[in-house]
Amino acid sequence: MPIARAAKRATVRIGAVVLAGTLLAACGSGTSDSSDSADGDVTLTVDLFGSFGYKEAGLYAEYEKLNPGVTIKQTDTEDEADYWKSLQTRLAGGGGLADVQGVEVGRIASVTQLQADKFQDLKEYGADKLKDQFADAKWSAAITKDGKVLGLGTDVGPEAMCYRTDLFEQAGLPTDRAELAQKWSTWEGYLELGKQYKKKAPAKSAWLDSVGSLYGIMIGQEKERYYDASGELIYEKNPAVKHAWDTSVEAAEAGLSAKLDQWSPQWNQAFAAGSFATIPCPAWMLGYVKGQAGDAGKGKWDIAKLPGGAGNWGGSYLSVPRAAEHKKEAYELIKWLTAPEQQAKLFKKQGNFPSSTGAIAQVADAKDPYFSDAPIGQIFGDAAKESPVQVLGVHDQNVAQQLTNALSEVERKGTSSDKAWETAKKGVANVIG
Repeated sequence: MPIARAAKRATVRIGAVVLAGTLLAACGSGTSDSSDSADGDVTLTVDLFGSFGYKEAGLYAEYEKLNPGVTIKQTDTEDEADYWKSLQTRLAGGGGLADVQGVEVGRIASVTQLQADKFQDLKEYGADKLKDQFADAKWSAAITKDGKVLGLGTDVGPEAMCYRTDLFEQAGLPTDRAELAQKWSTWEGYLELGKQYKKKAPAKSAWLDSVGSLYGIMIGQEKERYYDASGELIYEKNPAVKHAWDTSVEAAEAGLSAKLDQWSPQWNQAFAAGSFATIPCPAWMLGYVKGQAGDAGKGKWDIAKLPGGAGNWGGSYLSVPRAAEHKKEAYELIKWLTAPEQQAKLFKKQGNFPSSTGAIAQVADAKDPYFSDAPIGQIFGDAAKESPVQVLGVHDQNVAQQLTNALSEVERKGTSSDKAWETAKKGVANVIG
């Protein structure tokens, strides 16, 4: 999320809900509400956004082997905003829905508060028995006021900074992850290193991919962002939002960005081309980097602690629409996919950090050869433990998208910060009504 990812699940997936103590999930398999054929064979449809990694990690194939007669077919939309818009259309019409639908954490409050009648209460299949296996923050975000369980948590998105050691070397910067973590312990330090990089940067290479990703990672370090605990919209007066905005504007005006729209074809190509030296990196981004940079990028990337403290960006839920054809079987699939064993496998293969305590214990010592043997279990595990439990609002993702869009105007067109901020405010007002 998965990033997300505007965030994708992040917008990709973009868990802006983080572990505040222990986290977790469980497993199982079973029978369906209806059959696709007389012999009971069932095809389960799964509709996701970004890169959840289940297919790539071999989990679908494993589940099919464990459950003869079950076939899983996945559809995937690159951009979470496009995915969500399409999902809203299908929910309104009641048709075209998959058995399993992914929900980015920035949308989960919308599901529980505004669309509870569109999603299956998983408590009917025994999901309430899983409550003690999940961290309260991860579990409670998908629960309605009257106790309906509308999703099971997948990953969370503890944050770090991914960087290209070969590009750092060419620009005369240190490459040791501990030394860099010290030099960019603050966002001011991060921008200062970026200005040093710019002076000796390889041709056609910028310090970071986009100011949108910088804003997204910074806002993930805050407990309150767009809404307070009472549900009031506070982004206009929130100093944390202002700090993330101003830092992003400074990066844009200093020419530190490659000016790439996240999740665009140009952005995807830039991973292999070396168009940027750093990218704010929630855990789910690791699999995405590998997929885009390819085998040629192995050993050129590394991971260091994030400037400014721990944070969380992204993470998702798996939900079952009430209009799904195979609701019970879909529940058994998502229960299995979010189990500790599967979450641990997914992290080791794709980088999606688990929301399960059992899985977290299994990956504590994990290292990633692709990222120069970075101790990803420790880096992301520490970030998960230290990250704030974030307040989620009904329109979190919509507000984030409008602010990110406005920052893109600063980055690409040289629009003033004040004018862009006014544009963002108008956009938020239009989107949330």
